[in-house]
Amino acid sequence: MTPLRPLHDSWTVRSASGEVVAPATVPGCVHTDLLAAGLIPDPYLDANEDALTWIGGEEWHYESAFEWDGTGHERTDLVCEGLDTVARIELNGVVIGRSANMHRSYRFEAAHALRPGANRLSVVFSSAVEHAERLREGLGFRPGAYAAPYNFIRKMACNFGWDWGPALVTAGIWKPIGLHSWSGARLAEVRPVVTVEGGVGRVAVHVEVERSARPEGQLWVTAAVAGVSVVGALPPGADSAVVELEVRDPALWWPRGYGEQPLHELEVILAAAPGPGDVLDRRQARIGFRTVELDTEAGAFTLKVNGVAVFAKGVNWIPDDCFPSRIGRDRYAARLAQACEAGVNLMRVWGGGLYESDDFYDLCDELGLLVWQDFLFACAAYPEETPLREEVEAEARQNVARLMPHPSLALWCGNNENIWGYADWDWRDPLEGRTWGEGYYLDLLPGIVGELDPGRPYWPGSPYSGSMDVHPNDPGHHNIHIWDVWNERDYTAYREYTPRFVAEFGFQAPAAYATIRRAISDEPPAPDSPGLLHHQKAVDGNRKLAAGLEAHFPAPVTFDDWHYLTQVNQARAIQLGVEHFRSLWPHCAGAVVWQLNDCWPVTSWSAIDGDGRKKPLFHALRRAYADRLLTVQPRGEGLAVVAVNDGAEAWTAEVRAVRHAMDGSELRVESFTLEVEPRGAATAHLTIATPGDPARELIMVTAGEHRAWWFFLPDKDLDLPAADFTLTVEGHEVLVEAHTLVRDLTIYPDRVDPTAEVDDQLITLLPGESHRFTLSRPVAEPPVRCVNERRGEAPSR
Repeated sequence: MTPLRPLHDSWTVRSASGEVVAPATVPGCVHTDLLAAGLIPDPYLDANEDALTWIGGEEWHYESAFEWDGTGHERTDLVCEGLDTVARIELNGVVIGRSANMHRSYRFEAAHALRPGANRLSVVFSSAVEHAERLREGLGFRPGAYAAPYNFIRKMACNFGWDWGPALVTAGIWKPIGLHSWSGARLAEVRPVVTVEGGVGRVAVHVEVERSARPEGQLWVTAAVAGVSVVGALPPGADSAVVELEVRDPALWWPRGYGEQPLHELEVILAAAPGPGDVLDRRQARIGFRTVELDTEAGAFTLKVNGVAVFAKGVNWIPDDCFPSRIGRDRYAARLAQACEAGVNLMRVWGGGLYESDDFYDLCDELGLLVWQDFLFACAAYPEETPLREEVEAEARQNVARLMPHPSLALWCGNNENIWGYADWDWRDPLEGRTWGEGYYLDLLPGIVGELDPGRPYWPGSPYSGSMDVHPNDPGHHNIHIWDVWNERDYTAYREYTPRFVAEFGFQAPAAYATIRRAISDEPPAPDSPGLLHHQKAVDGNRKLAAGLEAHFPAPVTFDDWHYLTQVNQARAIQLGVEHFRSLWPHCAGAVVWQLNDCWPVTSWSAIDGDGRKKPLFHALRRAYADRLLTVQPRGEGLAVVAVNDGAEAWTAEVRAVRHAMDGSELRVESFTLEVEPRGAATAHLTIATPGDPARELIMVTAGEHRAWWFFLPDKDLDLPAADFTLTVEGHEVLVEAHTLVRDLTIYPDRVDPTAEVDDQLITLLPGESHRFTLSRPVAEPPVRCVNERRGEAPSR
């Protein structure tokens, strides 16, 4: 048993013409190599992206030299964990393999091309754009959300540009590459199928073995977990086996907020003889004992873990960088920690991106973050013919086998919006009867999941209503996406939906100020200045932002007004949507916000921007996803208080509801008790909800530390007092004492120090109330904004 010998040193990259040559970093890609060599500007800054489209149209040659003195093993393979994308692999001038899929690994026999002493390895990447265009010409046009032919190549779709991302078509060796020498046999695949029933955990370890060229003898497989060990035999010629283990009363793995996340080390050993000697190969994986199911009875879409129904407090995940080789474990850990801080318990890995690295899923296992994993099809019709079908099958088989040991993985989903696209986006006429992906989603992929990952739920698409005879985005059936709100309507329209599960909904806002100023050199910045416009990829994005503001606020005068108010509007929109959907529990069993993160500095739907900074939305999401939520909701002709309890203990909520005048005085008061069961919700109608003057009154509801607000009119129609408050800064602490109503007060320390963060934002206070903010580092005079600040001057301190 020998480890992989990495081949990561002494690489160069050059264009086919030889006009562009640079040192190369492996793993990496051509853009990062050219950037490191100073040959291109940073594609994330200003409009530099536009000057770099030529890179995706070039052929790129990666070359490296290494020494080889042989190993004495029967086989030596070149293992390529990730090639992006269409490549020819040559070793000492001998073509040993080809690739056409970014989403899978490759293993090529290499011994016949190796020679003692100096060796030269070359990986030649054809233009992904040209390759996809040739397939489109040969297979026939398939419509998509964008003009680029991303649906004709097995490559990260958003690499070709999206409504939040740049078009930076990459090429390169994006994952590790190396030589693996071995003899006798090796473990080609290990799949632990975990079940729990009646207090007994069972692990059926499915093993696939590849044998070398020598005569095939008997092999032994040993599997061990949680102190239990079992040995199984593979007769001569056999290449697969199942070894079953039984663990009594295993500690169960739970989603975060529902219990602990115990993980158990599974070790599988392949040997030529029983006993400790003659080990040929070894694999380790961490598994968890738990059950997961998807309840779809009567239109429901409810995840159940260990028999307990879970409300999915989710976010959609996109690749965290356009150049994914730059995303390491530390970056994943930081972003997933932010998700946990926001109260998230489910990550949806979106179908236009990647099957993420093992680090991502390992961290989700540790943190208790459920993973909804899309297969990688998004917003387009996909051909089902050769050569794509074979690549899709190979990719799906490999990634299902790779990811299925993770207890955090809760759901496989066939695609993102493709069934919806076929139903609603005028695809049928241009398709002219050609395949569009239906066979993948309804046949191939569920078959692979059923074979390789039995027991884990599969769903054909998002959205999908359970039958091709029902509109795929019907709110009464299973999972839906809500995009008419952002595109066409005011965000209060979220309350018109009574869905079973919302897998996408979102509202835009610009990135943090420090992120904008780092990435965009416009002077002065403005919503329609060239750099800001280039970093707004959504069709009519700025117009939709303006329409969203118009319904709620007077028109912004300055860039700072626009920046603050659009961020407030984003936060309010999503908080309103999440609270509404949670108030419908258990009828509605999930809200998955679009989106957690960004891949570059951009105006988008994210809660965390491309530099990793939290927008105000992040803080609103943390409140909306808190285990105990108090919210005011329209019910019938009046208002109701809904208390939602996502905790394991019952909640006796002593509720006090007050209708206030804008000066803070109490006009009407009522008090009552809500008994909220664990994982439950309770509702009480308010008797004080009829205002005497809706422009001059508001409702505040409290239950212990929990509070909820209700304003009867949009801000532009309210008679809000000019904000008056005192601001005291002492080191890391900022104390705000309100002398009037102060609405959505937000501190922006990054405007002074780009490295500074604040622990909370969007705080509303009544006269006489105070709030203490904590800064990550001292800032002497952090800028402060609130909705009702004095027009034409800064709010008083």
